[in-house]
Amino acid sequence: MKFNDTFVNTDKRFTLGIEAASGKYYVSIPVSNRLVDYDEYYEISREPYELFLRDPSAALIFVERCKARQEDESLMVKPGADRGVAT
Repeated sequence: MKFNDTFVNTDKRFTLGIEAASGKYYVSIPVSNRLVDYDEYYEISREPYELFLRDPSAALIFVERCKARQEDESLMVKPGADRGVAT
């Protein structure tokens, strides 16, 4: 998978983008485990993607749900046994 970020919010620590091969839209958040820092990618549809681009503050509820692991069914890559914690 090749994730292409289209928007980065450094203050609230999330990105929006489009995965190159599938054309799927996503929100990503940084996470860390005891060995590595990485990003988790959550698939969203086109409508919220466009809304979040126009109004990044509209993404914050979804981002917080991702950080609380309440959107795990939307994960584009399932985490391993040593899943990180949102940073």
